[in-house]
Amino acid sequence: MSVLDVQPRDGGRGALLAVRAQPGARRAGVLGTWNGHLKIGLHSPPEGGRANQELVDLVARLVGLRSSQVSLVRGPRSRTKVLALDAPPRLVLERLLALLPAAE
Repeated sequence: MSVLDVQPRDGGRGALLAVRAQPGARRAGVLGTWNGHLKIGLHSPPEGGRANQELVDLVARLVGLRSSQVSLVRGPRSRTKVLALDAPPRLVLERLLALLPAAE
């Protein structure tokens, strides 16, 4: 089992990624993991959907996708979110595991 919760969707052509967002963080980017979720710091405050948009844009960039290929499917008002990515789960997992701190 992996330290990240990445599930297949659309017959394996896409992935669902569990994320723990930290809006208003000093440092934006991958902060580690939290209960199987990818923990991501965001500069934007959780107001008007700005942090959610920053999250989508950041995850897309980290995985090598366009922002239109990543969408928020669960948790728009929660720190715990699920993102849908238009990429195979294996690819998503490989790219994100490479970004985790060595201690993870």
